[in-house]
Amino acid sequence: MGKQTEWKGTSVVVLGLARSGVAVAKLLHQLGAKVVANDLKSRLECPEASQLEKLGIPVICGEHPEDLVHGGIDLLVKNPGIPYIAKPVQQAIALNIPVVTEVEIAGQQSLAPIVGITGSNGKTTTTTLVGKMLTAGRVQHRVAGNIGQALTEVILDLHEDEWLIAELSSFQLKGTVHFQPQVAALLNIDQAHLDYHQTMEDYIFSKSKIFENQTEDNVAVLHADQPVCVELAKKINSKIYWFSRTQPVHSGVYIQDDWIISNLSGMDEKILPVSEVALKGDFNLENALAAIAIAMACQCPWEGIQETLRTFQGVEHRLEYVDTIEDVKYYNNSKATNVRAALKSIQAFTEPIVLIAGGLDRGVDFKELVPELKNKVKAVVGYGETASIFLERAKEAGIQERHEVQDVFEAVTIAQKLAQPGDIVLLSPACASWDLYTSFEERGSIFKQAVHSLHV
Repeated sequence: MGKQTEWKGTSVVVLGLARSGVAVAKLLHQLGAKVVANDLKSRLECPEASQLEKLGIPVICGEHPEDLVHGGIDLLVKNPGIPYIAKPVQQAIALNIPVVTEVEIAGQQSLAPIVGITGSNGKTTTTTLVGKMLTAGRVQHRVAGNIGQALTEVILDLHEDEWLIAELSSFQLKGTVHFQPQVAALLNIDQAHLDYHQTMEDYIFSKSKIFENQTEDNVAVLHADQPVCVELAKKINSKIYWFSRTQPVHSGVYIQDDWIISNLSGMDEKILPVSEVALKGDFNLENALAAIAIAMACQCPWEGIQETLRTFQGVEHRLEYVDTIEDVKYYNNSKATNVRAALKSIQAFTEPIVLIAGGLDRGVDFKELVPELKNKVKAVVGYGETASIFLERAKEAGIQERHEVQDVFEAVTIAQKLAQPGDIVLLSPACASWDLYTSFEERGSIFKQAVHSLHV
């Protein structure tokens, strides 16, 4: 829980509008700060500007004025996606003006205890799982952050006896100073977002800030099968709840003899047979283990945890079953924006796979995929900036059917021709979407439209 800050008379620049920028600008204005909002996009591209102006908040669109950041500014709150090399950010740093994201403001103002969930893969699934477990267990809570509303939209509505469950990215966490979640979870660390962070060291540092201000009264949830998490644990001050799919852990949740086991109460307790977990894939089993540990830290009853594990089948665009056509199953894993996420989705199936992959070129060679391509994939359909790289990896894997297409819709048409009864057609791009699509959601929706069009 944050120590509520006095904002009256404080001068704040909010850099970047969108959902979180508008929310934090409104909140700080409501709390008495003198707020100026700025966005490089044109006024036509900033429909949110009129909302702020009606409240008396000045909004500057289309440029970053030279005098936007000056010595009289107390704080700059930036949109998480704006890089630190942006001129106003650099000006603030040069003037020793704190640069934060809205997560820092939410943490300072929230009376409710916060659960922060981060990781390279599985954040949304795990956050959603925790929310559903708490709902089933009748534990008061609100889910926000990268899911649904911005954190600063909801914090003033929350009370001390309910939880704020927050999905958090490395971009958001990098801009925190005093943020102290009651429960903080790091699901995994894989190479991602190096165009923003530049180095893995900065990426890991940004993720680990979720634990930075925790004390022995708080809980950290960590993946015991990941060396990075094991190493980070040495520097963490809070109680650690481990989770593992491959080994018993001394304080946490793990798999043994095809059962999910918890020893967090001081003794081994069987929670559920693995066979009864509705989510598909080993990586989703890891998400489920993490969610159990988090829910237990929130005092969720066993019944809520068990009911959710048996019934929750996943989140849209995350290994989402779409349809079966002529005995071929189609799965949408558009959220797989890096190699490891794509790898885990391929490993989730025993059937032959027609893989659709491609997207924004971030300089990744995808060689890590070759062994699984060789073992599981019968054909590869590549699209976007990285299409030729995927076809080269498919060639190395000995795959004969290799096809390059213009976009996801065409990829589905080709995949249908390549698939035989009993096969899986899997969209798992291993890349960001921004070469052709505005988001992974748009890409996944187009995939689903293309699949459903095959019925016509």
